[in-house]
Amino acid sequence: MVGLRAGAWHSDEVDAPYARLEQLRPGVGRLLARNPSPYTFTGTQTYLLGGEAEVVVVDPGPDLDAHVSAIVEAVGSRRLVAIACTHTHRDHSPASRALKAATGAPIIGCAPLALDDDGPRADASFDEDYAPDRVMGDGEAMAVDGHDMVAVATPGHTSNHLCFAYRGALMTGDHVMGWSTSVIVPPDGDMGAYLRSLDKLRGREVDEVYYPAHGPEIDRPQRLVRHLIGHRLSREKQIWKAVAAGDDSVHDIVATCYPGLDERLVPAAGGSVTAHLIELARAGRVEEVEGRWKTLLEPDQAS
Repeated sequence: MVGLRAGAWHSDEVDAPYARLEQLRPGVGRLLARNPSPYTFTGTQTYLLGGEAEVVVVDPGPDLDAHVSAIVEAVGSRRLVAIACTHTHRDHSPASRALKAATGAPIIGCAPLALDDDGPRADASFDEDYAPDRVMGDGEAMAVDGHDMVAVATPGHTSNHLCFAYRGALMTGDHVMGWSTSVIVPPDGDMGAYLRSLDKLRGREVDEVYYPAHGPEIDRPQRLVRHLIGHRLSREKQIWKAVAAGDDSVHDIVATCYPGLDERLVPAAGGSVTAHLIELARAGRVEEVEGRWKTLLEPDQAS
């Protein structure tokens, strides 16, 4: 589960370059999985990083036979060094197991989530069977065809989210996308962590281009990151004003703040609203009493 934008999705009939390797720049190729939806746009984009001798696959995607076969074909005679996952939503990591079985390459990248009945298990979008051979920490590198692929920890969309930097490009997974904002769904999603991770990327001037898991590449990344930070802060203010005006439930706040939203996206919007409310509560600006939200500050104090 990834994006949220009113009016962003119009049809399940998508004309896109499925199962075709596109060379985007030196060392970066892309394959698109056929899993289009209101949350994944045209589908999950799998990246192949490397050169003529060896490659790493980033975000192998959903476990679709045709997509796994397309990845194996794209790798060809090159050595598959590793299968790297940015996070463990079902549109990103499940194909890692089939790809490992087909190639013998290890699964690396993000940590598995500790799922329990009170946590993310309630969200069917999580891949509970994800089992990495190696977890990469923030700043940890792996050599691929003479260049380092570096893990960049970016929690927020999920607590285990990583981006991967390679030769001036940043594979951003679901953390930053050009077609839509990311959905932040508690309890695993955390709006405060997401904003801090955006601020972290804002300070990375070495990244020339972003390649997200869904949607087009981002060739002015710093500009977009600044916009996303501003958008989130503006949304937070909008949500606070909705509560101050009497909207005391997530349902009512979504109706006020997301007018005309596709009904299929309402649950995701509710998740992001809840994430903002939790962050506002941490700041002492709102509180929840018996399932109803109310403000703790007067309007002039919260400006």
